[in-house]
Amino acid sequence: MGKRGSLARQLLALQLLIVFVLLAAIAAVVVVQVSETFRNTESRRMLGIAEDVAANPSLRVLLADPKQHLRLAPFATSAQVASGADEVVIARADGKVLTSQDPSEINKPLRLAGSTVGEGGAWVGEIDGAVIAHVPVIGQGDHQFVGYVAAKKKQPAIWQVLTGSFPGLLGLLGIATGVGIAGSLSLSWWLKRQTFGLEPAEIAALVEHREAMLHGVHEGVVGLDQQYRVTLVNDQAKDLLALGDVAGRSVYELGLNERLVDVFTGRAEGTDLIGLRRGRVLVMNRTPIQWDQRTLGAVVTLRDRTELVRLQDQLTENRNTADSLRAQAHEFSNRLHTIAGLIELGEYDEVARYITRVSASRDQCQAEVTARIADPAAAALLIAKSSLAAEQGVALRLSTTSSLPEVDAGLSGDIVTVVGNLVDNALDALSGPGWIEVDLRVLDSAVHVMVRDSGPGVAPELAREVFRHGFTTKAAAGGQRGLGLAITRQACVRRGGTVSVYNADGAVFTATLPMGIHI
Repeated sequence: MGKRGSLARQLLALQLLIVFVLLAAIAAVVVVQVSETFRNTESRRMLGIAEDVAANPSLRVLLADPKQHLRLAPFATSAQVASGADEVVIARADGKVLTSQDPSEINKPLRLAGSTVGEGGAWVGEIDGAVIAHVPVIGQGDHQFVGYVAAKKKQPAIWQVLTGSFPGLLGLLGIATGVGIAGSLSLSWWLKRQTFGLEPAEIAALVEHREAMLHGVHEGVVGLDQQYRVTLVNDQAKDLLALGDVAGRSVYELGLNERLVDVFTGRAEGTDLIGLRRGRVLVMNRTPIQWDQRTLGAVVTLRDRTELVRLQDQLTENRNTADSLRAQAHEFSNRLHTIAGLIELGEYDEVARYITRVSASRDQCQAEVTARIADPAAAALLIAKSSLAAEQGVALRLSTTSSLPEVDAGLSGDIVTVVGNLVDNALDALSGPGWIEVDLRVLDSAVHVMVRDSGPGVAPELAREVFRHGFTTKAAAGGQRGLGLAITRQACVRRGGTVSVYNADGAVFTATLPMGIHI
């Protein structure tokens, strides 16, 4: 059979070993039981034979007369032949054997071993593996102790016990061997069918190669069964998901956010799906595993795109800065053209008044922001966004109740992230001229952010969904998915804060960022 027969040979050897062990155990039990039965039965029979011989009146007379000892042999021989005992021995009172079926024992001392027959009573026991009964012979006239009668039966050999108990032992061994061969071949065929014809060594090699591949790739890999239990997970996936040993656990028990659970269970469809986990931006793809038209589970691959997203955010900020500068340049160009026209018309006084108004308006905007917002990064963001909004025909204003002191760098960065994303979201929601109001203040050791706009608002059924990872109102409308609101929520949750939205003549987004807390 070659290599493909190795499994069958192993199974055959194992089954035959089991059969032989069982037969050996049965044989041992049988030998013990037969030996015990033999001792009990033959002990009583040998005692009865010895007592019958010792009670014979003629034997008692002859044994008491030394001149008649030669006539004792027929008594022993007839008793041995009639009973089937191996030996019947007659001895004098001093233990010298007078007659025996073994000529070598005649005129030698009778082996008494632990026998108590010398004390005047019968004794039954084992000597040299044989069952022996010793019975004293009492003289008929004077009732004196004149000799012994011993009856002996040897225990049969183990093989004799087995063949006697199992006449068809060889036949049983042959049948067991045939059944073992047939069973091992059938089991080997079934196992090969279940394991696609692979031998155990090949299966072990595949497992080793799989483990090496899983832990060698740079992408996270998570395998799931039909019940969404984790069947395999490599080290990269554990690191990306911030999980420990999760094999055998359901994805619902891993503490993942709703977005990740949707991807893992297949409720979120598509390729390169975005999700957030512990400050990481993950790109995920789910592939169902199918075999023979059956779905066996799924494999989810994860890639870390945190750095790429950070670079994209930086690029977006640079683009926003460029747009702001372009808007300012466009505004400045229009004002220069206005000034040039007034000069050509000779309206010099009007030129001076126009420059004063423009300068005052500009200074007033910056002064209003810097007067209320002491944090440089947040103030710069609002001024830049104001110019960008003005180019789109949107008025960006700061509420009269706004007041923000200078905060630490970490909180300042989170404020810029939250305000920037909420303002960008409001600008996207306004399809034409409108207004956006930003309110920044500190209440109860937390920075409160409110961004409201004059747009159409958020549909009630989407009020909660907009903060899910990878979801925006643009995505709902068929556009490209974004991360702005999801990142806003993550920044708030990371600091132990909250973010929500409601409608009041437009969308109103509110967020809280506790001060001095960073998870």
